[in-house]
Amino acid sequence: METYAGEYNPVAVLILKCTLEYPQKYGKPKEVKEDWGLLKGSVVKNPLLEDVKKWGNWVLESTKKEIGEFYPEDNGGSIPVGYIWARAIPCQNPSCNAEIPLMRQFWLAKKDNKKVALKPFAKDGRVEFEIVGQGKLFPEDFEPEKGTVSRAIATCLVCGGVVDDKTTRKLFQEGKAGQRMVAVVLHHPKKRGKTYRLATEKDLEVFREAEKYLEEKRAKLMEEWGIDPVPDEPLPPKETLGFRVQRYGMLKWGDLFNPRQKLALITFVEKVKQAHERLLAEGAEEYAKAVMSYLALGIDKLVETSSVLCRWKPDTVQVIPALSGRQAIPMIWDYFELNTISDISRGWTNTVDVLLDSFRIIGEMNNFAKVIQSSATALPYPDDYFDAVFTDPPYYDNVPYSYLSDFFYVWLKRTIGDLYPDLFSTPLTPKSKEIVAYTNERSWEEAKEHFEANLKKSFQEIYRVLKPDGIATIVYTHKSTSGWETLINSLLDSGLVVKASWPIDTEMKARLRAKESAALASSIYFVVRKMKREETGWYNEVREEIKKHIYQKLERLWQEGISGADFFIAGIGSAIEIFGKYEKVMDYEGNIIRADKLLEFVREIVTDYAVRQILHNGIAGELSPLTRFYLLWRWTYQEAKVLFDNARKLAQSTGIDLTREWNKGFIIKDKEFIKVLGPQERDLACLRADTHRQAGLEDSRELIDVLHNVLLLWKEGNREDMKKVLSDSGFGGKDAFYRVAQAISETLQIDSKEKKLLDGFLSGKERLLSEIKEAYKQRMLF
Repeated sequence: METYAGEYNPVAVLILKCTLEYPQKYGKPKEVKEDWGLLKGSVVKNPLLEDVKKWGNWVLESTKKEIGEFYPEDNGGSIPVGYIWARAIPCQNPSCNAEIPLMRQFWLAKKDNKKVALKPFAKDGRVEFEIVGQGKLFPEDFEPEKGTVSRAIATCLVCGGVVDDKTTRKLFQEGKAGQRMVAVVLHHPKKRGKTYRLATEKDLEVFREAEKYLEEKRAKLMEEWGIDPVPDEPLPPKETLGFRVQRYGMLKWGDLFNPRQKLALITFVEKVKQAHERLLAEGAEEYAKAVMSYLALGIDKLVETSSVLCRWKPDTVQVIPALSGRQAIPMIWDYFELNTISDISRGWTNTVDVLLDSFRIIGEMNNFAKVIQSSATALPYPDDYFDAVFTDPPYYDNVPYSYLSDFFYVWLKRTIGDLYPDLFSTPLTPKSKEIVAYTNERSWEEAKEHFEANLKKSFQEIYRVLKPDGIATIVYTHKSTSGWETLINSLLDSGLVVKASWPIDTEMKARLRAKESAALASSIYFVVRKMKREETGWYNEVREEIKKHIYQKLERLWQEGISGADFFIAGIGSAIEIFGKYEKVMDYEGNIIRADKLLEFVREIVTDYAVRQILHNGIAGELSPLTRFYLLWRWTYQEAKVLFDNARKLAQSTGIDLTREWNKGFIIKDKEFIKVLGPQERDLACLRADTHRQAGLEDSRELIDVLHNVLLLWKEGNREDMKKVLSDSGFGGKDAFYRVAQAISETLQIDSKEKKLLDGFLSGKERLLSEIKEAYKQRMLF
């Protein structure tokens, strides 16, 4: 198949070229003659792979020669894997003024067979450290999980004073914060595992020498390249989604690296540029460009593990890259500085090995592929050109794609920008035509209109370039109704007709943001065609058609194990299959029905279906709206907090007005989020407010309130009061009460505290029912 790929983002374009284009042009295995002294023969080799490997090694050895002295071995031959640093601020207690090392925790190694930690202690008005668990017994009363900072609130270990979050940020912004090298992680080439020691004055001297050399080298390269070798381009505006570091005085991309990291990275960049000059002397210009593109991507991978946003992960004893597991650039208090020239962990050697491993996959492909930079709103192809189109458009306002790409772009520009003048002509990645609902330079309504208008243009372009009998796949996911309204309206207006839709798992279940947020596990794959649509559909008739179609689809999805928010999203996809058949859908009053009305109807259908399935049918009609809401929330969002608009629509589908219910019982509004409290959280909330634990629960006859009250009494072992609550409320003998409790338990994760309470309570259900019945009989006798 002839394959064409287009991307607006230059970083993505380069990745596509290295994935699709260059392996087909230059990466085909060839027979190479070799001379082994007495013997001669031939072997099959991949020339592109071999040259990436060869020049990658040359870059490393050249870099080692120049800056190896700044990563010295210990006297015993141990090599530094890297250095653990803590940012620091002065204590604001006037009588103390000690330096507070900001560390979220003190573990160095936390494995089953190895537990090592930094133990802080105060001495002469200063915080010092000792290493425990390695040559010194681990104190029983020491809790390494408890650091000195959380959510920018810092605690002084000398005087016990607390610095609030606003003051912490202010100290950073005013340049009154610093950093402190705390420990060194080591590895001996002839021994297994890693060892740890405290940082010494000698370590600091070496670091200061690297800082001096950086200034010399930076000035030299600036003169040679005509650009600051350390990225001086500005970070995005501080309100940009996922970016938090600007609050702490980091305003340029170069601020995300300490001096030795900057020195290492600009030296690697310089060596790659020198390797290109040498390779040019040996071969063709385009081939040399391809080889250097892979090494440039290697530098970008190195950048990700060589910034002040990298963490030391004690349970795996390795560096965690800056953007690992999340699409954000958050503040990191204690960071890990990797030895980039070491063979251990994620240095240059490991990075190049990863690139070489990828060749074993992409080298097996055999097709024509052409990659270009272009906007999806203006495809450079004639009408009716493609048999198939596949696209995964931006997800509304979910991810700041281009701003995150700038993290890599600024280094690519310095490494191979001269090889791709068209791709790297702008200071940062182009953003004016990016189809994302950003609000940085526009209002929310303007951002929404921008996204919808350009998404519609993109879909219209797909329609234009697709052959009459062609097929297209559009991937989309978003947890907000607004995001889906925008996609649906754009699709309906493009002329494309949705013929099928399927949820496909696309996300890691354990990724960092999934537990605390209502993250989706799947994306919807829409299969669309270029075909004639029916002229007008009448809403009443279309509703019945949708209902019938959705029930059939939901039945299958339920059997497939699709659940929670993903189930609702799958329902949306199914509805569009019917709704999109028509040029327009109207009600009998002549109003055109758009996506907002469709989604409202779909949510009602899916809610009704889901509740009946969760309860295994039978008692859905007996439940109050609040109980239906609680049950559906736990099934949909588990214990996550959710944006108000999404929560409101879920509540609406169960028949409750969220604004009348929040902050009265289990529904809590916190800024723009809604959270549904479990029994243990309601208990804590009452304790913090210094009120009786059962406040808000004792007199309620709402099933969920009674259940929470009973669970808290069960937790306390207060069996008599628990039986009294069940008896007085009338729920003790009702099967529906226990079935709801069982259904909620089945929706929750195995490590949920609420689930453990529910399972414990339900395990004694039969005995409890017997006791309640006996008590009822005794009461009737008197």
